[in-house]
Amino acid sequence: MKTRANLVLLVGIAFFLQGCSYYSFSGVSIPAHLNTIAIPLAEDQSVGPLTLLDESLTEFMIERFVQQTRLSLVEDETEADLLLTAQITRYVNAPTSVTGQERAQYNRVSISVAAQYANQIDEDVLERTFSGFDDYDALEGGLEAEESAALAALENIADDLFTAATSDW
Repeated sequence: MKTRANLVLLVGIAFFLQGCSYYSFSGVSIPAHLNTIAIPLAEDQSVGPLTLLDESLTEFMIERFVQQTRLSLVEDETEADLLLTAQITRYVNAPTSVTGQERAQYNRVSISVAAQYANQIDEDVLERTFSGFDDYDALEGGLEAEESAALAALENIADDLFTAATSDW
């Protein structure tokens, strides 16, 4: 009898969880009626020396929203339930520590991104700015190290943006 009660309890919990349209165990909160997302190429409005920032940020956002949710990526922005746009608004590369010869030992790449997350079904638009940074060895690394730091900063921004958007901003 006890086994049967446990089975009934488990089935009840399964039905309850199936009916929960806003929650998943990954912490992602996307309403059940939203199924598609469009993520156009991010705009790079910064004056940074790297040309890969827009494509990299777009790839990071697609990875998070398509691989970590049930959303399907669509190209046509007007057909998407959700529209995520981003503009890289600031890129700064500045020294954080200086050697005895007054040369920068470590630099910090800081990036700011303005994002807009539009629920086109419910006509709800959320806007927010995200910032990220990463340090690198300026004496040893050169432009490759700066690029790696910029990519790390963009990944952090994409993570923060994903977390904010999927937890109701």
